[in-house]
Amino acid sequence: MKPEEILKFVKERKIEFVDLKFNDLPGLWQHFTIPTSELVEIDDPTQGIWVDGIGFDGSSIRGFKAIQESDMILMLDPETAIIDPICERPTLSIICDIYDPLTKQPYTRDPRFIAKKAEKYLKSTGLADTSYWGPEMEFFLFDDVRFYQNQHCGFYYIDSVEASWNTGKEENPNLGYKPRYKEGYFPVPPHDSLHDLRSDIVATLIGTGVPIEVHHHEVATGGQCEIDMKFDRLTIMGDRMMWYKYIVKNIARKHNKVATFMPKPIFDDNGSGMHVHQSLFKDGKNVFFDPKGYALISQTAKYYIGGLLKHAESLAALVSPTTNSYKRLVPGFEAPVNLVYSARNRSAAVRIPMYSDNPKTKRIEYRPPDNTCNGYMAMAAMLMAGLDGVKNKIDPGAPFEQDTYHLSAKEAAKLKTVPSSLEQALNALEKDHKYLLEDDVFTPDVIDVWLDYKRSKEVDEMRLRPHPYEFYLYFDI
Repeated sequence: MKPEEILKFVKERKIEFVDLKFNDLPGLWQHFTIPTSELVEIDDPTQGIWVDGIGFDGSSIRGFKAIQESDMILMLDPETAIIDPICERPTLSIICDIYDPLTKQPYTRDPRFIAKKAEKYLKSTGLADTSYWGPEMEFFLFDDVRFYQNQHCGFYYIDSVEASWNTGKEENPNLGYKPRYKEGYFPVPPHDSLHDLRSDIVATLIGTGVPIEVHHHEVATGGQCEIDMKFDRLTIMGDRMMWYKYIVKNIARKHNKVATFMPKPIFDDNGSGMHVHQSLFKDGKNVFFDPKGYALISQTAKYYIGGLLKHAESLAALVSPTTNSYKRLVPGFEAPVNLVYSARNRSAAVRIPMYSDNPKTKRIEYRPPDNTCNGYMAMAAMLMAGLDGVKNKIDPGAPFEQDTYHLSAKEAAKLKTVPSSLEQALNALEKDHKYLLEDDVFTPDVIDVWLDYKRSKEVDEMRLRPHPYEFYLYFDI
């Protein structure tokens, strides 16, 4: 909608509140709410909030300003206006861009601004004018979660009524039909106890303008699910990823469940990834398609893959950005740790789906990312890596058709892999980020703050604390 349409809409629909949403650097939605009267004080969309924005304290937002330079401004993006499906009172939700109040320029650490700059850079290269993105977002729905940490104790506890570990639990009555470990993929109800809940989530997503292709139970026991959105352009998909998480979490709560997008909440079963489908188009034609190419992909697509694989170690710091990410990125469990590409092979870091020979659907799928990433920044970084590959004609080598999890030790040693820890990924990003700085898509301050935040708030904090399993290993030594 345009501002004047919004002003008319809120009056006709008797909207009481306007919720202003924006993204912090790690990737969590933030918000505050104003009465509609603040938006429609005057019926002139060229004045007031629409022009001046609305101020907030940036020092309280992760990765933003220091306390001595805290003032920041939110500028409303009227095209994102949607009736919020979660709020009880009639509320219009608007996604905002972040501006500096002194320079009146977009804020360099606004993840949404980074996404917009990546799309602008793509057009400037002449290689393509549009990129399309389709992240497959997986998550768990639990019935109970508890965790605690202090100076003398630390634990976590999760539970799910459909988890295999509860087959012997007295549930008065226990009705069985709990998916076995690694056997949760596609069973019908009653094994899939979450079908109706997912349908409720999907209906809500569709109602907010997020097109959905499919939903299903995923491989792991204990409530692992997947809902796939229809592909779209980068910034739009970044917005939809935020709506996706917001709606999944809140609809789960209405069903007395709790949703988590942690990559590896359950030991010894499959983790939750975010396989990201991506393609480039120019003048309406898919530049990744070649009817004579390997798996129907073009040389441009191969070079794009070359860029992803070359920069995969530094990309990991942005697309798999938590210590828990590397509990998933280990051999087995379909985790794509090996930096190779292949048609159909789901053990490769880059897979080329072969469902169709339609030129418009040809794409590549980058499999290492997970849902703890900031979607705007992760997709922007993958685009920059891929474009670096195309610009510099980076050859990804021959495709790898073998199952990378059943190689001999000698064969496996020849393959490059993603980092095995967040610390390694951050070190790689520190050394290799020039490709991200092209045309100021990422700026040096973003890289510096990201490295400092992740090292000080996550890597170091984890390093300081004893792990419960260490007591099992070492207490009696």
